[in-house]
Parts: sequence; structure tokens; C-alpha cells
Amino acid sequence: MTPYAHFQCHTRRVKKLAVEVGNPNVIWSASEDGTLRQHDLREGCSCPPAGSSNQECRSVLLDLRGAAKRSLAEPPKHLLQLKSCDINVTRPHLLLVGGSDAFARLYDRRMLPPMSSCRRKTSPPPCVNYFCPMHLSERGNSGLHLTHVTFSPNGEEILMSYSGEHVYLMDLNQDGRNARQYTCGDVVKHWSFSPALNGVELSPLVAVASERISSAKSYATVQSDKSRKLMEIAKICLEDEEQYCIGIEDREQYCYGIEACNEVLDGGCAIDSLMKHDCLCTRAALLLKRKWKNDAHMAVRDLNEARKINSSSFKELVYMSEALSQVSKYKEALDFAHAAQGLDSSNAEVAKMVESIRNELSAAEKNKKLNDVGSKSDPRAGGIISLSDILYRTEANSDASRDGPRSEREESDEEIELDFETSMSGDEGRDAEPNVLHGSLNLRVPKQTDSAREAGGSNRFCGSPSSSCQDDETIYQPEAVIDMKQRYAGHCNVGTDIKQASFLGQNGDYIASGSDDGRWFIWEKKTGRFIKMLLGDEAVVNCIQCHPFESVVATSGIDNTIKIWTPSASVPSMITGGSADSVSVGVEKAQVLMAMESNQQSLCQTREDILPRELFDRFRRHGFTEGTLHPFECAQS
Repeated sequence: MTPYAHFQCHTRRVKKLAVEVGNPNVIWSASEDGTLRQHDLREGCSCPPAGSSNQECRSVLLDLRGAAKRSLAEPPKHLLQLKSCDINVTRPHLLLVGGSDAFARLYDRRMLPPMSSCRRKTSPPPCVNYFCPMHLSERGNSGLHLTHVTFSPNGEEILMSYSGEHVYLMDLNQDGRNARQYTCGDVVKHWSFSPALNGVELSPLVAVASERISSAKSYATVQSDKSRKLMEIAKICLEDEEQYCIGIEDREQYCYGIEACNEVLDGGCAIDSLMKHDCLCTRAALLLKRKWKNDAHMAVRDLNEARKINSSSFKELVYMSEALSQVSKYKEALDFAHAAQGLDSSNAEVAKMVESIRNELSAAEKNKKLNDVGSKSDPRAGGIISLSDILYRTEANSDASRDGPRSEREESDEEIELDFETSMSGDEGRDAEPNVLHGSLNLRVPKQTDSAREAGGSNRFCGSPSSSCQDDETIYQPEAVIDMKQRYAGHCNVGTDIKQASFLGQNGDYIASGSDDGRWFIWEKKTGRFIKMLLGDEAVVNCIQCHPFESVVATSGIDNTIKIWTPSASVPSMITGGSADSVSVGVEKAQVLMAMESNQQSLCQTREDILPRELFDRFRRHGFTEGTLHPFECAQS
């Protein structure tokens, strides 16, 4: 079929298209070239032909080629490769974008400057809000990026899916009043021990007195039977009582306990402050034992909430110390361990914990000194530079170098030799040395010239409402960011960077996401409770879309089929490769939990872990010659 419209103004891959409900004339396109373009079919259905007087398309609505940032405190200055965009259904002037950093951005199209061409890179326009889970805002991980962002059906919430991470739900916060909004100062307080919470000094005696008063009323009069039973289940899973855990692996029982706590805290149960404190501490302990990716960070969040209720709880201080140790914040962990020791100086377990943390802290400080000495004596010996760090560092300068003649680019390029090893058999778990291929390849990286440095130095973009373009004498003031309110875990999002997470149902009461294991997952939105796992592709499920008002879901992956799902389908769905009819309930549960556990282990891998094999396969198939591979061709599609 002849296409109705054909636009080719983007210079890199287009990852997402967005449309406005009820408006068939306008299409928005998000691309890895750092621009979001608006195409109005009433003005034309193709780009201007080559050689015309007005060859450049003036369709750039957002120029974000200098908007990416590695952490909350760092000013934006890198290329933001856009991976996703969405238009708010109830307020179409609101535009949401996500790309190659940890922050989703909300824009008001009414406040944006007129559309332009991409001939000149402009400062990123101010956005309405930034969105990022607090524990992901300060990592500086160049490989962390969003693969999908979307609005809820009522337009009041947003859903964000990260590569190598989980799916997160956040409030839109259009009116500017949101208790989950945080700044750099809040991030520091998040990890620190302090007897004051929200500026209020908490007395242990007052806290204990309030606990006694609360305990006299709570379990007898206020609490529902459902809440008490759920708490009993959670504590049994934590204590590993055999009569309730026969045939269940430890981490599986922790999942059941965590979901019981989720139901108490987020399911609308009537609970008082004492039960809430108890449930927060129990869920934190279960998270620390399960040890899925970022479970320790979720435990820190719960324990900070618990401290607002009672700051003198012994078990809360012990759990916080353990959680901070798991995220390698040993100095802060030691502060909480000392506080717990002050409440019970005769406790041998706490004394052992303090000694262990001291040893970990001493080892970490020693390694830091060695790394500092090595980096001063030899810049190349300062540490291992990952391939994604190289790509991230050169993204901001690559566009300018690509625009010039090839001869000029080659003169200003520098080569980096990259050593790698990869398994020939494809079995990651085996240590068979004969099956490991060692080698090296050269990457040509655009070298920044003096003029480019000057241009980059005078073109520091902030993109925040509270600050203008920065210079060397101006201190960058990081913007406030909206934090998460729910997390959805169990799937794996590493292999592809277009993996979607979507709202299901007319009211968006459920959340669905694709996964690298060929399955797609469904959770309850309010509590994060896992609902179902279905086999949707031979390899990877990328896209999931729900019908606006019918009970129909469409999924697609990398095989040649698009699948349509309905509750009344004549063919039974597939769970893990066999039909649901042939799998007993107990075996199905075990298979689901095994699949989720396997996905969590895969999440701990990074693109650096799988990139060498992909590079080797591409060399074998296409016969690249050494030194001719452009860095951006290494990105996994």
C-alpha cells in the first residue's frame, strides 16, 4: 500500500508515536536524535523535497539534545535520546516524555516556544514537573533509562518503565501540592540518622507512651479481622514457621508476606498507627530477606515512614542499619547500629552487627584511597570505564561532529581499544574456559575540539523552571522531583529499550508489562499485588495495549504475531509453555515464582554483560572491519 504520509526528518531511530484522542490530524514522534516533532497532516504529508528552498522541516516541538542528566544534582548537558512520549487524554495540552536518563518530564504545550528546525541546538524549555523514584535520582548510572511512559485513563497518574529496573506509578501533581515531591536535601535526609523528623524532635518516652495507649485500643476495637490475619501471615512468613511453609522456598514465602503487608498498608484496611508501624517494619524485614533488586531501597522507604510514628523502636533501627549496609552506605548504617546498641547495650547480635559494619566501612575507605591514588598516578588506572559510559560521554558531542564532512570527522576522531570476552556456548552459568572467546575491538569516538568545548561550555542547559542557562560562575539549583507511590516487580526489562508498561481496564485499575522471558505480567495498581503471568511471545514481549472500553488486550514482541487476549477466549492461555488445563494450581504457583525469581537475577545483569556477545554476532554476520564500527551502532535495538 502507498503510505498516506511519509516523514523522514528525524536523524535517528523513531521510538514512539503519540496521537490525541479525537484529533486525527496531528501526530507526535519521539526519536533518539533528542527531538520530539509535531506533524500536522493538514499542512503536508511529507517532508520538503531535497533541493527545495525550504528544505528543513520546522516541526521540532521539543529540542532535548542538551537535556539529559545523570543525577538530580547534575545540571542537564547530555543528549536525551527519547524513547517514549504520551498525550494526556483529559488534558491534551499536557505532554509526557521519557528517554536516556532516569527522569520523565511533563510539558505544557501551551507554554512551549514556536516550532523550529533542528539546525541549531536550543536550550531545553522549562517543564512542569520531573518524575523519578528517589533511589534512582542520585546513582549517576549511565545505563539507566526509561523505556516507556504513559498517562492513566483519567489523566491523574503516570506509569514509568525502566531498563534494568522495575515499573513505577506516580501522581501527576498538576496542582503543585504533592507530599511525594523531594529535593536534593530530602535525598540526603533519606539516608541519615536524626532524632528529628520533619523538624519535630521525637522523645522516646512520648513515643513509648503513645504506643502503650494505642496498643490498649487498637487490636481490641479498631483493627479489622482481615488486617490482623494478614499481619499474622506476614509474620509467619518472616519467622519461617514450618507448618505454613512446607514445600515453599524462602524467597517465595517472603513474596507472600510482602503481599500481605501490601494489602494492609495499601488495600484500604482500617489500621491505627501502631499496626501501621508494625506492618512497615515487617514488610521492610521481608524485603531485606528476599533481596530482589532495590528491595533494600524499598525497605529504607518503609523504615523512614515507621520512624515518623515511633523513633525509639529497636527493631526499626536494626532493620535500617541492615538496609543501609545492603546499599553500601556503611557510615549511615553504623549510626543506626549505634542507636540500636544504645537501646539494648547487652544485645550480642547488635554488637556483632556494629563490628561487621565497621569492617565493611574500613574496607570501603581503603579501596577508595587506593582508587584515588591510582587515578592520580595514572589516569587510565582510575577504574574500569564501561562501554555505555563511553557512549554517554560522547553523545553530546557526536551530533556536531556528524554534521561536518567525513574527512573532518576522521581527523578529529580518536580510537579506543576495548577488550572483551564472551561465551561461545551461550551458557552463562558454566565456567568452561575453552568456550570463552577473548578479543578486542576498536571504537572510533568523536574527539571534542577546542571550538566544541567552547560551544559546550557556553551552552549549559538547565531546563528547569527555577533556573536559567548556567555559566561557570552560577551555582546550579536542582529542581524538585516527584517520587513514586507504588512499584511493580517480577518481570525483566533489560534486552530491549521499547518495553511498555500500560494501564489495564477502563479505570486503569491494573498494570501490565512485557518481559524478556516471553511473558507478560499483570498487577493490581493500588497494592502492587501480582495477579497473573501469561506467555505472550517466543522470546520477548515488548508492547501491551488495552482497548479503551472493551475487555481486550493486544500484545506483541519480536516474533511475527500480534496476540489478542480476552477473558472469554476459546483457547486456554499459556502460563509457562504448557496449557493452563494441564498444570495444577500448586505447580503453576511454583512455576510463576521461579520465573519471577529468574527475572530478578537477570535484572542484575547490565547491557555491558550482554553487549560483547551482540557485538561478536554482528561482526560475524556483517563482517565489520576493525576500527570502522560507529559507537551508536552498538546500541541494542
